[in-house]
Amino acid sequence: MDPQLTLMIVHAHPDDECLSTGGILARYAGEGIRTVLVTCTNGEQGDAEGGVKPGEAGHDDAAVAERRLAELRESVTHLGVDHLELLGYRDSGMDGWEGNGHADAFANVPVEVAAARLGTLMEHYRPQVVVTYDETGGGGYGHPDHVQTHRVTVAATEATGIPDKLYYTAMPRAAMRKMFELLREHGVELGFEPSGDFGTPDERVTTLIDVSPYTERKLKALKAHESQGQSIFVLDMPEHIQQQAFSQEAFERKLCKVDAPAHEDDLFAGLRPT
Repeated sequence: MDPQLTLMIVHAHPDDECLSTGGILARYAGEGIRTVLVTCTNGEQGDAEGGVKPGEAGHDDAAVAERRLAELRESVTHLGVDHLELLGYRDSGMDGWEGNGHADAFANVPVEVAAARLGTLMEHYRPQVVVTYDETGGGGYGHPDHVQTHRVTVAATEATGIPDKLYYTAMPRAAMRKMFELLREHGVELGFEPSGDFGTPDERVTTLIDVSPYTERKLKALKAHESQGQSIFVLDMPEHIQQQAFSQEAFERKLCKVDAPAHEDDLFAGLRPT
């Protein structure tokens, strides 16, 4: 195995690394591929102790960020991540929140400024494979920081020309519908009502990765983000549904400079030594 095969994953907040990419981080780290997680914000707009929301009495941005970054460091130990890189930008909050207007919010940083910083990390680590969100922030999520993470990662990829392959995380619509049906059958409250077009159109999904051996590690990583537990509905799932939901991760390939099949079961298809 070439020790310099490198996977770089770019996420917006502490805890984002778990659900859509925790399995590939653990799987490829286990194969000896170098794994790099870049987290763009410190998560200031997350829940404080006791589920206190931003703007409510008792919410301290600095204390929330400190706790969330500590949780992130614990999470990556469960996933076997080799290198954690923090860009340190301020969490913008959900779309429409007061935090959107903060001058230092990540969503308000010029794309070229943040992309230059990410580009420096790409120059250092030389990742062949980069993973981030699609233009909607991940299957239509629309969070300002996720959308900004997409823009910054694409800009850094194009500016450096380093990655051979670029992927967007995907939530296949058919699989999401099936999971939501199972949750309703078991009386799990989602906290939101998914629309009919929630998730990634199935025809855009190019890559399905089996991460079933790593479901327990994904769950441990997710539980490390204890302060955000009220916002992570999958922790309320019955165990057998968790296993099903965590066993596969899906992606949409957007850049490929190597010879690889149109539909893959390996992000490093076309890149491994023959």
